[in-house]
Amino acid sequence: MANPLPIIDAHHHLWDLDKGRYPWLQDALIPTFRYGNYQSICKNYLPKDFRHHNIRQNIVASVHMEAEYEKSNPIAETIWLHQTAEKDGIPNAIVGQAWFCRDDIDAILKGHAEYPLIRGVRQKPNAAKDPASIVPGAPGTMSDPLFREGYALLKKYGLHYDLQVPWWHLEEAATLAHDFPDTPIILNHTGLPSNRSEDGLSGWRAGMQAQAAEPNTAVKISGIGVPGRPWTAKLNENIVLDTIKIFGADRCMFASNFPVDSLVTDYDTIFDGFKQITVRLGEVAQRKLFHDNAKRYYRI
Repeated sequence: MANPLPIIDAHHHLWDLDKGRYPWLQDALIPTFRYGNYQSICKNYLPKDFRHHNIRQNIVASVHMEAEYEKSNPIAETIWLHQTAEKDGIPNAIVGQAWFCRDDIDAILKGHAEYPLIRGVRQKPNAAKDPASIVPGAPGTMSDPLFREGYALLKKYGLHYDLQVPWWHLEEAATLAHDFPDTPIILNHTGLPSNRSEDGLSGWRAGMQAQAAEPNTAVKISGIGVPGRPWTAKLNENIVLDTIKIFGADRCMFASNFPVDSLVTDYDTIFDGFKQITVRLGEVAQRKLFHDNAKRYYRI
């Protein structure tokens, strides 16, 4: 029986490898992928597959995150997704791909903004391999003047920024949020707390606190699988509750990151785990976390 708690999955992907070009799925595997070998997801993932995975959950709407489509033509993914939504009823909001340092960034943002389901864009900034390797102002980072010049155009088109970056860049992200207060930033995948050591989690919390201090930020709690360890509520409880404590229940959203997180667990384990962890927060908070916040931030 489906759980009556309504859920908006705030971050998932779809792709049709017969119609679109996704280099990371169709060319050689990326050896440094954070979940290891991902050969099992290098196949079509369509609305019917998404619904098959979430059939036990009360999914009432969804947000599609750009899936690293061929960089030369990111608008093509947005067009395909609108055709998919018209036919299949999902997704209900879309975050497109854009590259702020490119000469055509204004045209790309304008092109995305012409489609009614577009809410924002994502570019994964260039990131250092660890905190000690950060170079302020490095090309493609959030402190790169060229990146910031392109980023400034988001306000012109009424778009927000979905950000995926390791936690050691979150102070840099907080500066970006502060300097562009009219552009919302939605942090992806809980700030990537992959290092669960005491030092790693301490650094992650500090970065999350810096980001949360800026009022134009929010966070999606997702993508918290740990390679080689089962996804359990016990393993992820502190990550989830610390995130909610830092950002507040009004600025957090739950998401599946499917099919990518199918590499570490199944859909029900993720959402049943989120429910188990947050039941102590009460029904009002759960409704915000699973549904209302995503509806508000993604204007569904």
